[in-house]
Amino acid sequence: MTDKFEGVLMAAKTIMLVDDHKIIRDGLKLYFEDSEEYDVAAEAENGKQALEILESKDFDLVITDISMPEMDGITFTQNLRQAKPEQKIMALTMMGENQHIKHMLSAGVNGYILKNSNRSEIFKAIETILNGENYYSGEVTKIIMDSMSGKKKPTQRLTLETPLTNREKEVLKLIVKEHSNQEIADALFISVRTVDAHKRNLLEKTGCKNIAGLVVYALEHDIT
Repeated sequence: MTDKFEGVLMAAKTIMLVDDHKIIRDGLKLYFEDSEEYDVAAEAENGKQALEILESKDFDLVITDISMPEMDGITFTQNLRQAKPEQKIMALTMMGENQHIKHMLSAGVNGYILKNSNRSEIFKAIETILNGENYYSGEVTKIIMDSMSGKKKPTQRLTLETPLTNREKEVLKLIVKEHSNQEIADALFISVRTVDAHKRNLLEKTGCKNIAGLVVYALEHDIT
């Protein structure tokens, strides 16, 4: 009986680190050394190398930088999202500029935090993403909001958009605030299944590929 439970405890979630600086990868690995929950199972110096590894291996989470030689994090995320639509991806970078954040969100990352984040926040982000939700650090969210508040006109997408209903806008506002499906359901007095239906409609109407894209859409159209 004891051996069985020990085996369950050892089933750590696998992580791949993608960063061109070895010192950063080594520093991150130290965070996970004493963790039974997570295991750094692979490393890559750039997006191209990472994609080659991912052709034959699967990981629960890929953590990537943005600025890298040969293939940057934005292009890497776009290619990985096409090859493995369900892959969990988190950006961990020093780049806090709004344009980089928006590009990574559009590419399909499930989370975005800065490298100055402490160990507890990094672990919180990982746990949140692996549980099926998106995670953006408070600093990243503030950067986006501050940038959008000074914007004169929303950027128009080159797609024919169907107007959103008031209820869909309410759901979208709560998505931007990082509410879970259950929290949205409780706030609007609807079922989780109905929340899922609204999310599908939002993706179809806006032409977005994922929830991260919906966040960008909401910010561009001042639905916050």
